[in-house]
Amino acid sequence: MDVKAGKALERIAAASLEKCVSKLTRISAGQWSVAAAAVSMRSMEEAIKEHAASPDRHTSAAVYFEVKGEYPFTSMVVFRPQDIEILSRGFLGFSFSKLPNLNQAQELLLSELGNVILNSLISSLSNALKRSFIPSAPKCVQGEIPFLLEALWSSLDRSGTHSMVTIMLDLQCDKTLTRSEVIAVIPANMEAALAAALETGV
Repeated sequence: MDVKAGKALERIAAASLEKCVSKLTRISAGQWSVAAAAVSMRSMEEAIKEHAASPDRHTSAAVYFEVKGEYPFTSMVVFRPQDIEILSRGFLGFSFSKLPNLNQAQELLLSELGNVILNSLISSLSNALKRSFIPSAPKCVQGEIPFLLEALWSSLDRSGTHSMVTIMLDLQCDKTLTRSEVIAVIPANMEAALAAALETGV
């Protein structure tokens, strides 16, 4: 991974999510913030291993986008289904009841929230490259982290390594805090285009 391109990618991603959480805080009932941002080179197997070692290994729900075309990439935001009460209260102003499995209304809530977050990231990458990206319709899936990460890699070279953007988002509502994770997998040609745009000042 080119160091300058990696730093530029991290800066673009973090700035886009900073703007997004600022907007979410203004229009919703919760206090949203970016807790951390990083870019690293990872294979699917390495990403799965690292997430499997996390102390927070509950079943998760993810909303993900796929972008095809000249610079294909995938992105998703991972939520904790057990925190649906705080997510709904922080986004809508009222709480959904916690259930063993997400119902249709809860999936729609996460899809809409994920749509807001991921579109912010995609728009910033689009602006940086002066290219139009048309993402697929958001998909909401629930399962263990390995399954979710495999879905993220499904349209890319599963055997190779790619730049992986990870951004942690915190939502605090009253005295309760929940954390979500934004993950984007950026292939080499898109990273090279970002490096070129950085060099030419495009």
